Amino acid sequence: MVVAITGLIALGWNNRKKRQSDIAPLAEVPPKYDDAPAEVGIPGTYVVTTRMGDWLDRIAVHTLGAKSPAQALIFDDALIIARDGAQDIYIPSSEISVVRLDSGMSGKFVEKDGLVVISWQHHGVDLDTGFRTQFAEDKRILVERLQLIAPQAHHELPVQS
Repeated sequence: MVVAITGLIALGWNNRKKRQSDIAPLAEVPPKYDDAPAEVGIPGTYVVTTRMGDWLDRIAVHTLGAKSPAQALIFDDALIIARDGAQDIYIPSSEISVVRLDSGMSGKFVEKDGLVVISWQHHGVDLDTGFRTQFAEDKRILVERLQLIAPQAHHELPVQS
């Protein structure tokens, strides 16, 4: 029974990966950031990436569905989520469209406004990436700094018609 359930889970995950084949691989972090000090570094947990506005559509490809300890590194023109055991996520500030607080995403639900959610565009696909700060007071700092480097970013998702 356990083997059958495990097999069905694996089959479902593989089918999800096939459906998400339109999502391009993550960009490598440009070398200019290798030795550059971040303006802000906030420890926490990378929660998950989903399609924007669909908190249940976990992205399975390119390790974006794997929760991991991470650090949010903010530079004047980019956010880098440095993940333990997975490729770092490089998000140029020009690609950030929404920065908000939320209570949950696929697989992680916390108190009201417990997650920082960054909506961004990755090669034509709109994504939401969730980050849970290690310390509650860092949420405000992370949101404020992201809004400084991405002044075009809204505070909430656009209303779907």
